Amino acid sequence: MKDWEAAYLAGIIDGEGSITLTRLHKNEYRRPCISISSNDMEMLQYIQKLAGGNIYTKKNYNPRKHKDSFTLYFKKKQEVFKILQETHTYLRINKKRKRSKWILQNYDAVTPRNGKYTRETLNQKLLFEKKFFEL
Repeated sequence: MKDWEAAYLAGIIDGEGSITLTRLHKNEYRRPCISISSNDMEMLQYIQKLAGGNIYTKKNYNPRKHKDSFTLYFKKKQEVFKILQETHTYLRINKKRKRSKWILQNYDAVTPRNGKYTRETLNQKLLFEKKFFEL
């Protein structure tokens, strides 16, 4: 990704996106996720071509009043980390910049590769999540 593309993506994340920790499955611990919601499918397709992710259509319950809406999700760890590494210096919204930095600096240290947690590592993971949501 070129610098100007990373800056553009950071602007979109600042304005229309979110950086959060989410559960993909019921009995799972939270993992980093980036989402961008918009009714501009062309923009989301451009970002998808640039960085990956999957586009989902949201149900439009009142099509006479509202445009169709879409969300681009980045759920794979590699995609999320690549985006955060390339955009974090361009993020201008303080909360999003702090969240990006927190994930980059701490997530791998509290997440075992095999997904098996000891009591101590689980406490570290839960503390990581708690501090993340306090940012």
